[in-house]
Amino acid sequence: MSGQRVLVVDDEPQILHALETTLRGAGYEVTTAGTGEQALILAATRPPDAVVLDLVLPGKSGVEVARELRTWTTTPILILSAVGDEADKVDALDAGADDYVTKPFGIDELLARLRAVLRRSGPPGEPELVVGELQIDLEKRAAILRGERLRLTPIEFRLLAYLARNEGRLLTHAAILRAVWGNAYQEESHYLHVYVSQLRRKIEDDPARPQYVLTEPGSGYRLVAPSGS
Repeated sequence: MSGQRVLVVDDEPQILHALETTLRGAGYEVTTAGTGEQALILAATRPPDAVVLDLVLPGKSGVEVARELRTWTTTPILILSAVGDEADKVDALDAGADDYVTKPFGIDELLARLRAVLRRSGPPGEPELVVGELQIDLEKRAAILRGERLRLTPIEFRLLAYLARNEGRLLTHAAILRAVWGNAYQEESHYLHVYVSQLRRKIEDDPARPQYVLTEPGSGYRLVAPSGS
């Protein structure tokens, strides 16, 4: 954790100062921004390891910032949302944010969720995994199939990487949801089904007859190398 840089974006000076003090005390390097526009400039000029992003900002909203960041970076994004921001929170997650904390929040929860999104993003120097004709580069966050790079969303890549790290193992729905989306999503199995379907369309020759991502009815999924590969 030491030396990891976090960009904190909030337009309330008191909250911004409190977050900066807390994160510095936890060992992070902290950069702050009070607007979405400033956040995008800082993210480009001093790339952070994670972004803590308020939803309600002057100018560009948190949702717009998350969506723009996702056009060029896979840096983890942790959303700060107030009670009543439900629709915006969902929009931010759909735009590529990784998790959220609802205001008012406890510092321990914030730090735990930040550690979780940083873990899921994959530490530098992780190896390349090979499953059949799939190559998953955990450091570069890239997936290649038969020499061609796959266009995966951040969540699709995290899902594929988690399955690949556990090649051949049966992973339950709850375990996958917890690892890829976080503890708050352990009961949201429909998220998982949607993303597995999307992933199969990108890696399977025939998504209706998958060879890589296999379903264990009522239990979960496992990633295997197709027979004969």
